[in-house]
Amino acid sequence: MYIDGARCMRCGRPIKRETEEYCMDCSRSDSDIDQGKNLWLHREPVSGALYRFKYKNKRSWGRVFAEELAAQYTDQIRKWKIDAVIPVPLHSSRLRKRGFNQAEILAQELSALTGLPVYRDVLYRIRKTTPQKKLGRGSRMKNLKGAFGVSRSWVPCRNVLLIDDIYTTGATLDSAARVLKIAGVQNVYFLTVSIGQGV
Repeated sequence: MYIDGARCMRCGRPIKRETEEYCMDCSRSDSDIDQGKNLWLHREPVSGALYRFKYKNKRSWGRVFAEELAAQYTDQIRKWKIDAVIPVPLHSSRLRKRGFNQAEILAQELSALTGLPVYRDVLYRIRKTTPQKKLGRGSRMKNLKGAFGVSRSWVPCRNVLLIDDIYTTGATLDSAARVLKIAGVQNVYFLTVSIGQGV
């Protein structure tokens, strides 16, 4: 079931009052994310499906998730005037262990459905970090400090769409957005399959 009702203007998390613009996390902190959207709350059956996609090698499910993202957000993507789709990268050691990057699969499948170009060699994990699911919000931000880098050969575009599977506190996406903006990107948006209900 898709998220309905009032949503945070920045991250898309459900909020209780329609008079509020931002969720508690977004109201407490600045962000380099301009706006983002997501399909579902991160609870069953979505959480179980994403776990199997990510850890049980259900790569083909990436197409199903991407089809849902395209069905819900193609119009929004057009409004954002996206120039490039960039998947949130894994560190090389984690990529070797898992064998694939779930965000990259989502990005490639979404590209096939929308015609937008995917850039897999722009954003890099330059530092191995502790898995974010083990940390609280403050620790997540510290954990990701200096974790991402941008290729020096890339010519920055105006509007970038980051793709990831789950938005929890936004620390990962915000850290990625920060280095992209330092590199010269003007606006950074995101799409994820699910979003946490708050930490």
